[in-house]
Amino acid sequence: MPQASPRGTYLLISEALRSRIAEGVYADGLPSEAEIGREFGVARTTVRRALHALEESGDVATVAGVGRQAPGGTRQAPYERVKVDLLRQIREGVLPPGSRLPSEAELTAIYDVSRGTVRRAVRELESAGHVRAQQGAGRFVSPTT
Repeated sequence: MPQASPRGTYLLISEALRSRIAEGVYADGLPSEAEIGREFGVARTTVRRALHALEESGDVATVAGVGRQAPGGTRQAPYERVKVDLLRQIREGVLPPGSRLPSEAELTAIYDVSRGTVRRAVRELESAGHVRAQQGAGRFVSPTT
């Protein structure tokens, strides 16, 4: 069984990660908890404490479906990417008012994401009034978008 880390090790790890973030090493997002643990030779609990400290200080944010990244990172959550692209198509007239959105199955294939991701993206478009659902017929672009 591995030895326990000395008290405060998570603070040393968080400082090391913070300086790497400032240098731009993690522009595409932080490595996984497992990778950080291997690099520093500590347990996942210690890594999680270090990452929690970074989140509390605002140096790191967790993006659903993407992972942890520095604020201002370029990666979007998958549902956000789908939502933004569908909204772009609506605004540019590729999907004009009254037109039917592709089915969930078609959207999962187009964007290479899960059905839950598509549902969340479409649900947000519905909440914003860009799309309306019609029972048994599908989802349609709202006439007033």
